Amino acid sequence: MSHHRQEEHAILRESDAKDWFYKGEGAANLVLGYSGSSPSLLGKVLRIQKSAKQINVSENGCLVLSEDERLIWEDVGELVKSTSKEAAARAFVQCVMTNYLDSKHIDPGIPIPVSKEFLEAVEMNINSQRPTWRVAASNIDKLCGSALLISDHSIISGAPKSDFCFAVEIKPKCGFLPSSEYIAEATSIKKHVTRFKMHQFLKLHQGEVSQVSGYDPLDLFSGSRDRMLLAITALFTSPQNNFRIFMNGSLIYGGLGGGIDSNSVLSPKTENAIADLIAASGLQLVSFLELIAEILFRSGILHRLLATQKMDILDIEGAIHLYYNIISQPCSVCKNLSKAEVLHKYSSLHSLPLEKSLKIVRDYLIAATAKDCSLMISLRPSEDGHSASNHDTVFSKSSNRSYDYKAYYIDLDLKPLKKMVYYYQLDQKIVNFYKMNQEIQGKACCPGNVAPTAKY
Repeated sequence: MSHHRQEEHAILRESDAKDWFYKGEGAANLVLGYSGSSPSLLGKVLRIQKSAKQINVSENGCLVLSEDERLIWEDVGELVKSTSKEAAARAFVQCVMTNYLDSKHIDPGIPIPVSKEFLEAVEMNINSQRPTWRVAASNIDKLCGSALLISDHSIISGAPKSDFCFAVEIKPKCGFLPSSEYIAEATSIKKHVTRFKMHQFLKLHQGEVSQVSGYDPLDLFSGSRDRMLLAITALFTSPQNNFRIFMNGSLIYGGLGGGIDSNSVLSPKTENAIADLIAASGLQLVSFLELIAEILFRSGILHRLLATQKMDILDIEGAIHLYYNIISQPCSVCKNLSKAEVLHKYSSLHSLPLEKSLKIVRDYLIAATAKDCSLMISLRPSEDGHSASNHDTVFSKSSNRSYDYKAYYIDLDLKPLKKMVYYYQLDQKIVNFYKMNQEIQGKACCPGNVAPTAKY
């Protein structure tokens, strides 16, 4: 974890924009790599906030937490007092998520000042490399005067120039099946089929993916080496927005900005090209995937993540009612139900004290971060068979080499309270579409959580 002080970094100005290149993006942030020569910036990436085009971002400038959010996080002083999104992002990671996830695997980053001219120049330089649908949806948020400087976890610093360094970025998604008593009978299929699998059918229908993935998050979080390898292989076969491979810090496989990407389904040509790149380093593709699974197994990085995801104890179908308690508005879910249903199932939730509602929704939002974050696993051959003291080591029998590795959680973003309504609506949409799809297919979709056969 970095302990540098923010003031050590001078403001990034328009003339600095040329030293930063596009590395990828998610829904909320854009990531830039550094190609300049400043010692304090080498081996770092810059995470810049985005703003949706249809939202008037000047409405509240960079005010970070709403009044209701300040209630939820009131005991996290650094977060409540944050005056920029970047400071809030760092405070959330450092003061909240490190309580649940091992801080050894967390890098909160350092907010550094950036000028509006720098952000404008960067946007002009990189827009042609961004996926067109991402450009259509959002811009760089040029109103906030800082960005987050984080170590580039796609490389292991200090690697000999002659050697290679590989990294894999994985978005594991939710690794358990909910069992909340507040899940309605109509949506009880959620207790038997993973959210990831159900969402795949909706994404296929909406044209976001070209094939249903064979990946099962329950395999990845199982704690079984064999099942974890099965999950990694399925992710490699259909990477979508959930799997990327870097070589020496450069993306060689998987999409830049998620969503619809040309290689959302692995073609034999692509597989051969990736296998050749990996083989050039002395590793066979299957050994490489085995190494990634072994690192995940050994590091224990998934155990704490799953426990944090399980802080969502009521499911969104329960938590949404407490959201309305917090914002002091009539529950829009209950108004669509019969009085008997409400009294039977949800009235107890609406009679909870505010303090209890705040705690449950807070835990739900922490779990939502854990369900949506990514893991970055990087590895390189140990020098002369000896591991660097600050890295863990794993041995590959097939290549007869030891590898240094590091594993980090990335994208531990604070979820806005107002997103609760979106989460509820999306959840209903996903489940209802999956059920309808099952009926249309005449139960052709396998029951339970058996995914359709993927092309391995």
